[in-house]
Amino acid sequence: MRSLPKVAVVLSALAVSIAVPGIAQATPSSGVTAVTFAQGTVPAGLIPFVAGATDVTIREITIAPGGTTGWHFHDGPVVGIVRAGTLTHPGPDCKPVVFDTGAIIDEPSGDGYVHIGRNLGTTPVILDVAYLQPTGKPLFEDAPAPACVGTGVDG
Repeated sequence: MRSLPKVAVVLSALAVSIAVPGIAQATPSSGVTAVTFAQGTVPAGLIPFVAGATDVTIREITIAPGGTTGWHFHDGPVVGIVRAGTLTHPGPDCKPVVFDTGAIIDEPSGDGYVHIGRNLGTTPVILDVAYLQPTGKPLFEDAPAPACVGTGVDG
């Protein structure tokens, strides 16, 4: 015979699992390394196209063959150049944009521009990147994959 407290606990857990929507899981990165060359804070008003004080970080990012950054977004603008390799870069619509060696990458900010960087090639992708983030914000924020992933348009 089951005890009433055990049944109540099970029913309560079931009710919570149905009532509370699932938490979206971020997608992990793999095969990515980064070296920070410089970082500092620029006072408000010094960079005309960025509001408020800004943390500026310059990094070299290497993505190994088959590597991925995982889906993420940036709270401030990011500008980079592909120094070596070919970067496949689907955005929130999952349509892949390909950046070859020498290409400039200009990423919009905000959680409306969720994206992923992938190295589908056989040699490392090397990026030189400048992050202009609001003071105190991380360089990137992990995000769940958009709904279009797995529908055939993602690269």
